[in-house]
Amino acid sequence: MAQVFVYGTLKRGQPNHQVMLDGTNGSSAFQGRGRTVEPYPLVIAGQHNIPHLLNLPGRGHCVAGEIYAVDDQMLQFLDEFEGCPDMYQRTLVRIEVLEWEGERTAPEETPAADRIVQCFVYSTATYSPEWVHLPYHDSYDSQGEHGLRYNPRENR
Repeated sequence: MAQVFVYGTLKRGQPNHQVMLDGTNGSSAFQGRGRTVEPYPLVIAGQHNIPHLLNLPGRGHCVAGEIYAVDDQMLQFLDEFEGCPDMYQRTLVRIEVLEWEGERTAPEETPAADRIVQCFVYSTATYSPEWVHLPYHDSYDSQGEHGLRYNPRENR
């Protein structure tokens, strides 16, 4: 099992969360909430208002999201779903655990709040130069005050 940090439409309550629950894509289990240790620019960009984490560590905000344990099948599905490696690239990022609900096999294996874990994240180094100048967010909600409504895949 690998740990994946999701910050956008794959989070609970967001438009694409159902793919995390679909067993035909593989297995995923919610582990907890966290945020990036380093700041990153989280922007909402493109004609479909897609959240993008720009691979520019040290700029932007510490970004909030969710940590999932996924099997190899789900990881391969997410690579395809996220257009990896063209649109997004899967990289390891340090995540500060804010809340942990994941199962434990031994007490010492359960990350306490404020513990750091390594997670895969889908960020992008392949973006339009003007995206760097868009507003940076510290969390994403498709219905947020930003007013940029996500256009679901099925409507494109």
